[in-house]
Amino acid sequence: MHRNVRHGRIGWVRPARVVSDDDRGLLVWIAQDSPVAHEVTEAGLNMRAMPFAEWIASSYRLAQGRWNGPPLLKFLPTGAAHSVWWFRDAQGRFASWYVNLEEPGVRWDDGPVAGVDVVDQDLDVVVWPDRSWEWKDEGEFVERLAFGADYWVTDEKAVRAEGERVIALAEAGEFPFDGTWADFTPPAEWGVPDKLPLGWDRPPVR
Repeated sequence: MHRNVRHGRIGWVRPARVVSDDDRGLLVWIAQDSPVAHEVTEAGLNMRAMPFAEWIASSYRLAQGRWNGPPLLKFLPTGAAHSVWWFRDAQGRFASWYVNLEEPGVRWDDGPVAGVDVVDQDLDVVVWPDRSWEWKDEGEFVERLAFGADYWVTDEKAVRAEGERVIALAEAGEFPFDGTWADFTPPAEWGVPDKLPLGWDRPPVR
């Protein structure tokens, strides 16, 4: 379970298959149409559907659904404050890298189900195949920073510094922006999970 945590609450959950797990980090695969869950207001609205001031004053619940994005390969480097996602186009070809800035993941293992919990720091970087790049969601990041203790990001400079560090890797074509895993194809027997397993909503470890 790859889970995002906000102030001790689950923000979203995505089930993933482990591709590899070694000294470099954890590499997982999320199939298209996988069962997922995400936090919404009691009215069923997600965080991006309203000003942040309204969101933090709301009450919440977890809504289950299906992953309607492309299949994703996600790499969580050991101890790093980011993950890197490989996006595909409609034909399944590599389209871009997505640098998700987040606090280093904390793992948990309950036996039948295991996972890693992160705190998504909202600001992201998109890196194109030619290694050009752009910040993503900067407007949301700046808006939320104005809310101090109500926001889960406490150090804007640290988040931006991590983004700039990873951008430098991308511009230089260094791992993981060197073509590694860009042609990854999951084994044919890896189907789409029918539902989230029992224990997916266990209390966050952060």
